[in-house]
Amino acid sequence: MTGTNGLAQQIADDFVRAWTSKNIDKALSLLADDVVCEAPTGTFEGVEGYRGFLEPFATSLISATVIDVLGNDTNAATVYTTDTPLLKDFRGIDYFTVENGRITRVISIFDMLPMHKARNAVQH
Repeated sequence: MTGTNGLAQQIADDFVRAWTSKNIDKALSLLADDVVCEAPTGTFEGVEGYRGFLEPFATSLISATVIDVLGNDTNAATVYTTDTPLLKDFRGIDYFTVENGRITRVISIFDMLPMHKARNAVQH
């Protein structure tokens, strides 16, 4: 890890390493009950809403690499790359807000174009 060490940074690090190793329950245990995730595919509310967003992707992973985790006591960002059966070197960034030791907000940033291209290639 690089950047300033803080509570949010540690929680974000634990979170990204949990889901990239397919430990969905551990990752979800770090979320506040009323977590809100904003992503290119929509807004997901609550732990179960977030599970619906995260689990299908995380369980499809062939491999994942955490590039960096930056943060302080209240906010953090994770940078990662993943390989799935359809996508190689698919990169993402998540920005977290942490309150009372739990993730309350996630802004998930990734480029949808590689996903669309991969899906179209499979359909043809």
